[in-house]
Amino acid sequence: MSASIYDIPVHKITGEAASLAEFKGKVVLVVNVASKCGLTPQYEALEKVYEQYRGQGLVVAGFPANDFKSQEPGTEAEIQSFCTTNYGVKFPMFSKITVVGAEKHPLYSALIAAQPKAISVAEVPFGEKLKGYGITPNPEPEVLWNFEKFLVSRSGEVVKRFAPDTAPDAPELIAAIEAELEKS
Repeated sequence: MSASIYDIPVHKITGEAASLAEFKGKVVLVVNVASKCGLTPQYEALEKVYEQYRGQGLVVAGFPANDFKSQEPGTEAEIQSFCTTNYGVKFPMFSKITVVGAEKHPLYSALIAAQPKAISVAEVPFGEKLKGYGITPNPEPEVLWNFEKFLVSRSGEVVKRFAPDTAPDAPELIAAIEAELEKS
């Protein structure tokens, strides 16, 4: 990867300029999130995984995106309130970004370039499920839907990518998180 993901500017959900550099030395799970999606209840498991592993160096970083069927229409304040009120989210949340297409945020361009294929642990791949709902899935390597997960090592390397319907507490994802946390 040419530029480090640590060097890419982002904004916290409260508006302040930021970057993932504040998480150097930690394992980061980057997730594009949405408040009005069938997968929105994953917020609860994301927070539980964050609480369980943050003492060992895990950070969950939520990036709201309104790219899929307008499932994140709110303002940053509305999104933050929704996450806190409904799911008790304490993990870092960032400003809304675009994760697909021509306007894709540079962070997601870097994440996708580093891990062009998502791991699916479901019996039926999520793209097939989308087709069942009459939705044409994005072609690889694009992000398929809300709640796709990118696992970043302590050194900033994007090491794994998981499909949207991979639960945050799925054994495969937990094993990948634990493997990265064990590395120093």
